[in-house]
Amino acid sequence: MQIISTKQELTNQLAVCVRQNKTIGFVPTMGALHQGHASLVRRACEDNDVCVVSVFVNPTQFNNKEDLLKYPRNIQKDAELLADLGVHFVFAPTPEEMYSQEEMEQEFAFDFAGLDQVMEGKMRPGHFNGVVQVVSRLFDLVQPTRAYFGEKDFQQLAIIHHMVERSSMAGRFGDLKIIDCPIVREKNGLAMSSRNERLSEDERETAVAISRTLFASLEWAKMATVKEVQQRVIDTINAVDGLEVEYYDIVDKNTLQPTDKWENAVGCITVYCGPVRLIDNIRY
Repeated sequence: MQIISTKQELTNQLAVCVRQNKTIGFVPTMGALHQGHASLVRRACEDNDVCVVSVFVNPTQFNNKEDLLKYPRNIQKDAELLADLGVHFVFAPTPEEMYSQEEMEQEFAFDFAGLDQVMEGKMRPGHFNGVVQVVSRLFDLVQPTRAYFGEKDFQQLAIIHHMVERSSMAGRFGDLKIIDCPIVREKNGLAMSSRNERLSEDERETAVAISRTLFASLEWAKMATVKEVQQRVIDTINAVDGLEVEYYDIVDKNTLQPTDKWENAVGCITVYCGPVRLIDNIRY
């Protein structure tokens, strides 16, 4: 496995793979890797001749600078995990390698067709501009055959699909396929997240109430309206000491707009467990 820190070296290495007609699987990450990431990487290795993983904490998608500073980083631990999984190339650039100073200071412009106006986009202005900025740049560099994303970040995944569809129509990224991968959970049901590293043992136990409530809501949905279930989820989680719901929206899986029908409905939630912001979702 090679760890690469510059765009030029990455381009040079992958050009050899392209000349050999090898398929390239790509998993973009921000590091602090866990078994959720590992499931994406395993699939990328199985499906493709070459597997590339990026490890880059992207500053342009953080609207909260304190959150950026606190985001867990451990490239040595990440590299050990990726080597064991059979990854061929790890791309771990600095922000200065990825962006000019002007790009760091100016918001990246993109037409989201309204997908960024709800949920995470509403709570974290500019977040998805930074996501599209970095992912599109990584796709241009890697030119993958397939790219793998987890369904835990449901809104982000919808936006990536939208970005690739628009960009492919404009001649970028070729025939790139986005592969959606299921949420990976800890044994107690908590959705795996890099942010879980910031939870104490007691907070981890408390946070289980998030997924437990979402799973229970599948039964509630059989006998109640969307609005009733939405409110019951919020009330149930807020009743747990140490948890505070930022939002729980039940939306259409395609448009991400609020819905009052159970058909194609997805419930997306963000909860603060102490100071740590956790997200999860469930399909009805």
